[in-house]
Amino acid sequence: MCRQPDMSRQPDAHPSAESAPVRRPPTGQGDTPPREPSAPGALPGPGEPRQPFLHRVRRGRPEDPRWVRPAFAGLLVATALLYLYGLSASGYANSFYSAAVQAGSQSWKAFFFGSLDSASAITVDKPPASLWPMALSVRIFGLGSWAILVPEVLMGVATVGVLYAALRRRFSPAAGLIAGAVCALTPVAALMFRFNNPDAMLALLMTVTVYCVIRALEDGRTKWLVWAGVAVGCAFLAKTLQAFLILPPLAVLYAVCAPVSVRKRFAQIGLSAGAMLVAGGWWVAIVELWPASSRPYIGGSQNNSFLELTFGYNGLGRINGDETGSVGGGGGGGGTGMWGETGWNRMFNTEIGGQISWLLPAALILLVAGLVLTRKAGRTDLTRGSFLAWGGSLLMTMAVFSYMAGIFHQYYTVALAPYIAAVVGMGATVLWEERGKMWASLALAGAVTASAVWGYVLLNRTPDYLPWLKWLVLVGGLTGALGLIFVTRLGRHLALAAAGVGFVAAVAGPTAYTLSTVNTGHSGSIVTAGPSGASTMGGRGGPGGGMRGGFPGGGQNQPNGNGTQQNGQQGGQQGGQQGGGTGGPPTGGTGGFPWNQQGNGNTQGNGGTRGQNRQGGMPGGGTGDGRMGAGGAGGLLNGANVGSAARTLLSKNADDYTWAAAAVGSQNSASYQLATGKPVMAIGGFNGTDPSPTLAQFKKYVADGRIHYFISGGGMGGGGASGTASASSRISSWVTANFKKVTVGSATFYDLTQPTS
Repeated sequence: MCRQPDMSRQPDAHPSAESAPVRRPPTGQGDTPPREPSAPGALPGPGEPRQPFLHRVRRGRPEDPRWVRPAFAGLLVATALLYLYGLSASGYANSFYSAAVQAGSQSWKAFFFGSLDSASAITVDKPPASLWPMALSVRIFGLGSWAILVPEVLMGVATVGVLYAALRRRFSPAAGLIAGAVCALTPVAALMFRFNNPDAMLALLMTVTVYCVIRALEDGRTKWLVWAGVAVGCAFLAKTLQAFLILPPLAVLYAVCAPVSVRKRFAQIGLSAGAMLVAGGWWVAIVELWPASSRPYIGGSQNNSFLELTFGYNGLGRINGDETGSVGGGGGGGGTGMWGETGWNRMFNTEIGGQISWLLPAALILLVAGLVLTRKAGRTDLTRGSFLAWGGSLLMTMAVFSYMAGIFHQYYTVALAPYIAAVVGMGATVLWEERGKMWASLALAGAVTASAVWGYVLLNRTPDYLPWLKWLVLVGGLTGALGLIFVTRLGRHLALAAAGVGFVAAVAGPTAYTLSTVNTGHSGSIVTAGPSGASTMGGRGGPGGGMRGGFPGGGQNQPNGNGTQQNGQQGGQQGGQQGGGTGGPPTGGTGGFPWNQQGNGNTQGNGGTRGQNRQGGMPGGGTGDGRMGAGGAGGLLNGANVGSAARTLLSKNADDYTWAAAAVGSQNSASYQLATGKPVMAIGGFNGTDPSPTLAQFKKYVADGRIHYFISGGGMGGGGASGTASASSRISSWVTANFKKVTVGSATFYDLTQPTS
């Protein structure tokens, strides 16, 4: 019988949240012993006095050492301060979502549907749950970088807290603290918990889901499995089908390992599925039943259907690369495509590795070791159940990410951060408890060695960034691993020192990348963590060639010491047509799709932004205001620089119109909307390729006097889904042929109240 970490307690029939003590039978036994009210740390029985709530919050569990609760509080505070540092440097971050947040703060209808403008012409291409906290914040505090991004920071802190609670309950305070720290110091987590994409909410809710499933595995209570279903349903309303990735391993785990009868297990799974459908389906049902004539068009769909969007563009299209109406997919089965190489090693390559994979080798080693350790355990053993829950979620998500041929961005990997952190926290503490066995100490040393060697490889990919650090990581990690091999021959202090050196070496690399990330403003549609060159996108020679910092382009703003903005070129096409340009937040820079027209695709600046904008990826077409000719893509990923004269022009008499202006592509329209505070119609949605509005609808809006100006340029243009000219192209041609051109600075508008004939 192997020794276990402090897991000798199992909750009684009705524990209270996280204050409940946990008793676990020895490994190999599946039955739960009865609670002993007189045992130290047990919940008070009937008639026994209970400590005041504030005392329990401050002190924690009675059996905990006094350092535990201050350490946990310190972890949460440190995470919050880390993520809040320089937050306003990102400006409006992704202006696509910021415009929807602004619209939701002005109109409850736009809030409910996730509309891009307060007049609700078209929605974002995701369900709106991730926008709701930000929109409420802006409604309360006013539009600004902090009001938009602080809710994301709080989600990051909450994710760390849930990880701690899950591992503290089943393992030990040390396991929870390790997991929380590893998650907080993962570069892509530091990126996305300071950014306004839906991934922050998704990561939090997926962590809550696993926590609830493990709570249900403790004693088979239905309510925790129902809450897991609710969490998945809410996650679906943040990022649709990605929320379902972890359902297969968790459902199988509960069906096999729950400590109740088989019949009850499947009944509970059915109830959980029902809760998931209600939590995620109520909004879908309302949208699908709502008359299309009185709601906004569903952005990202080709038939104005959220179900089509869910199972097409945001569903199977991401797997097979067939995203109708979008920019296309990539190669499957180890191929190379527009969105990078696919295959078993995708999470480790130059595109993704520096974002997430620092402790991934160690997590895989520790997962195997944890399952070996519990191989003889009973069916309902919770230690093994925890490894299977977190490890199964990790492997399933990683497998899908590795082989999906459609649109894939580096920041998607934030979903893996909590799973990796949990497996590392569990595995490290369990093996430490078993360190008297040679195989356990060797496994622990192997995990540290893998982290050190892989950290060296990742740091070597950016040789100009802290060149000394890779040697410190390698030497420190190997030294700590050597000490762990002979840990039984060392005294307590030396053993702890070896473990400490190994842990510091393992997290030194991701910590450095995380500090670089929080010291940098990020803006645009595609962003990456770490220093310049940390994520070099491979792929075909056409779209961007050797781009750095993310494909097709995510702006990153680095301090340059004097508070000004300097433009640095990053990536772009080699030897071909390249959109140049300058940029500052909130919408980032430029880069290189091969079909672009010329232009510089300037981006909108924002107060409080500092640093150097590194440009990468899709360059803009356009003339000095982010505008471009037909077929250009400058406004696709990054918006326009709205000058004061243009802002004044659009704001004048804007309240007399439903939309102050209309522009092709959401990033283009978002820039003007955020600058003026007035609704701007996004023709064609994100890419400019959605068939909304049609030319006939647009003509009617103009005839009814509902749109004042048309902003030249923006979007992808090109053909529609059927190969014919897109609605946005036809609208652009009609406007330019029939209305008066107004030039303000380098920006071109068409006054839709002034026909040329």
